[in-house]
Amino acid sequence: MDGNGRWARARGLPRTVGHNSGAEAVRQAVKGAVECGVEYLTLFGFSSENWKRPATEIDDLMGLLKLYLRREIEELHQNGVRLQVIGDRARLGADVVALIEAAEAQTRDNDRLVLTIALSYGARAEIVLAAKRLLAAVERGEMAATDLDEQRFAGFLLTAGMPDPDLLIRTSGEKRISNFLLWQCAYAEFIFIDKHWPDFGIEDLKSAIGEYQGRSRRYGAAE
Repeated sequence: MDGNGRWARARGLPRTVGHNSGAEAVRQAVKGAVECGVEYLTLFGFSSENWKRPATEIDDLMGLLKLYLRREIEELHQNGVRLQVIGDRARLGADVVALIEAAEAQTRDNDRLVLTIALSYGARAEIVLAAKRLLAAVERGEMAATDLDEQRFAGFLLTAGMPDPDLLIRTSGEKRISNFLLWQCAYAEFIFIDKHWPDFGIEDLKSAIGEYQGRSRRYGAAE
């Protein structure tokens, strides 16, 4: 979800206004995913690299996150959406973590859409964490190193139990994935959209899904 700041700057507005408008785009994306029958939607909300941003902007983002968790969770729950968060929670404030845990508990049994928000997340750090978990399992005698394969390794990732993404959408014209789900996106289809995230709406999501449906996914096999 890229381009909140640039969207605001182009309008002569503070970055906080861009982030607030981006939160509305999140609502539209979730609504559109439900309408389209999408079963898993993962949003990159805050990367491990985003901690380098000014403290005032981080505070604003965390305040917006808390507001979203307080205001939106009941509607998500009523619409059958299960919310979960992946990333390094140790760097998040205790109040943020408490709201996340409460939201996850409230929506745990919902199965219409799994909405995953990546917060304080970086894919390289996730892979390193998975390797550490794997080594610990071997040391405890729960598995042998020779038993390791791709499927077993994926079980140690933060996304364990989730299918790999079919489609990755990035807004704002940037053409990179910026340390997002590097393992999981090995065979995802990519769509890059020039619009900034606050301008991304349901029709944009439907258009991206339509483009995806027209592609041929061969996974390395011949046509």
